[in-house]
Parts: sequence; C-alpha cells; structure tokens
Amino acid sequence: MSKIPTIRIRTRRKYYRLIFTGLMALMMSLIISSALLLVKVGYVDGFFTELMHSWGLAFIFAWPSAYVCAYMVQEHVLSKIEFY
Repeated sequence: MSKIPTIRIRTRRKYYRLIFTGLMALMMSLIISSALLLVKVGYVDGFFTELMHSWGLAFIFAWPSAYVCAYMVQEHVLSKIEFY
C-alpha cells in the first residue's frame, strides 16, 4: 500500500474562526440545498445546474450568519462555562 501524503497548511490563529465558519457554511449549505431541492422538485434534468445555483446563493447567506453565530457563541456563551 502506498502512503498518501498529508497536506498541512500553516496560518495565523486569528484566521481560525473565519476558516472554520467558511468550511462549515460550505458543507452545510450544500447539504441543505441538496435536500431541499430533492424534496421540492426531485431528481430532474438539470438537477446539478440548479443545485450549483442554489448552493451559491445559500452560501452567500450561510457564511456571514455562521461567522456571527460562532462569534456570539464563543464570546458570550462558552466564555461563561468552566471546562475541566
């Protein structure tokens, strides 16, 4: 078996929340757009094209809202909990 090389990216800690919320919003908007499109119209011709359009639109709203929610939870909720 050949070993697959691991890719590592180094970046500053201050970009953690931005990267985390971006990746989370990317995946969640794809999942929700796919599910809603399947429920609404089913698997039809042009499904992939319609999915890309709705996914892009959903991501535009998902990333800023995920960033704001992550900030609120981290700063105002998790800071009040004592973890051990």
